[in-house]
Amino acid sequence: MFKREKLSGNRAGVLGLGKSGRAVATLLAKNGFDVLISEDAPMAHAEAFALPKGVRVETGGHSSDLFQCNFWIKSPGIFPKSPALSEAKKLGIPVFSELETALAFMPKGVRIFAVTGTNGKTTTTALLGEILKLQAQRENKGRQVFVCGNIGSPVSLCAGQVKKGDDVVIEVSSYQLEDSTYFRPNFACILNVTPDHLDHHGRMKNYIKAKAKVFKNQRTADVLVVNGADTVCVELVEKAKSKVLAFSTHPKHLLKTDVFFDGDELIFSEGHQIRPPHLKGIHNVENAMAAALMALAAGVPAKTIQAVFDKFEAMEHRIEQFAYHRGVVYVNDSKATNLDSTITALKSFEKTQNLWLILGGRDKGASYEVLLPYLKDYCKRVLIIGEAMDKIERELHGTFPLMRCGTLEKAVEMAMAGAAKGDVVLLSPACSSFDQFKDFEQRGKIFKRLVDAHIFKDRTAKKK
Repeated sequence: MFKREKLSGNRAGVLGLGKSGRAVATLLAKNGFDVLISEDAPMAHAEAFALPKGVRVETGGHSSDLFQCNFWIKSPGIFPKSPALSEAKKLGIPVFSELETALAFMPKGVRIFAVTGTNGKTTTTALLGEILKLQAQRENKGRQVFVCGNIGSPVSLCAGQVKKGDDVVIEVSSYQLEDSTYFRPNFACILNVTPDHLDHHGRMKNYIKAKAKVFKNQRTADVLVVNGADTVCVELVEKAKSKVLAFSTHPKHLLKTDVFFDGDELIFSEGHQIRPPHLKGIHNVENAMAAALMALAAGVPAKTIQAVFDKFEAMEHRIEQFAYHRGVVYVNDSKATNLDSTITALKSFEKTQNLWLILGGRDKGASYEVLLPYLKDYCKRVLIIGEAMDKIERELHGTFPLMRCGTLEKAVEMAMAGAAKGDVVLLSPACSSFDQFKDFEQRGKIFKRLVDAHIFKDRTAKKK
């Protein structure tokens, strides 16, 4: 565990110049540490980042200065078996996670809520955050609610603002969890566990082990919310010391559930009846169930949860319908960075075989063959792009109509030229975005921009 008083010096090394790395470096510098951010990749404009005094940056490799630091902070996503980390282990340099380092700078008496899972983390985290914020506002006792983590704002960014009595809601990824040793949230949630990030974790066993860390250190007074129909979740909870609450929309759930969906309302074992948010897809009903169970366990009244659910709108890049032109609907699901999330997106539509699916990006290690029955049920065409294009074509060749496009721009062009009234053009890539884009947000924004530009061009030409 990161404890300043137990460290032999104040020279800190931070691996990675991403958002988390910069945030934790700033936090350390503000607390009196001399910090070196070391980025393995070459970056031409690293000096453009606004970093405080006491933070130095090196890029294009790790110098000997890094190995002179008293301890390191590892940014999420850096391979655990990287040469630099292997060398640090040999030298006995302590390595901490960004998540646990940030939490170490928060005062005692803070409630920690942690949400993880392969899919649905961001929506569930956002729902829970809004519920807790509304309740804090209604109580009017000065309690603040911070929503951070993988949702977009590093935990280190808010650590210095948190005070005793506040709530911190964290979306935690497998990358963040694998680096954590002592992480203990008061309220934890595992939404589901399906194959993802196998390019990073190597094996499904390692991925599951990382997810399990969200409740590993919980005690009997803590709460764990899980998907009662997910086989991995069911196996994991056998080791839980905390109070387990289960949700499921599946009729054949494996755990006794504390909430079910009657097609209209969420019916809780405690007697509450709450209408879920107006979000597309049964998966969002489950996200609402999880958020509501965590909130109720934390003492939030059902009426507060209902008030948030009634106003909550779909988040950007998550089955987001953003355009309608010539009878064709355009949907941005750029957040679908794994196969299971793309299957979830497909299942949110009717089986009318009218979808033009844009698929591909940077491969994450799983087989695309699992998509085949869903493509046959829902899709008219699949337009493939990115680094994974050859692999997708190889695994699906001859079983479904594929169109090689290479780039997102070309895919949009071909979809808009071929789609007819009643069709849906869906970006749900089942891959990460890092081959051609900075992140999934940029990919989604560019997709929307390309579609809007084509629609504008078509309407302008029609007026002439």
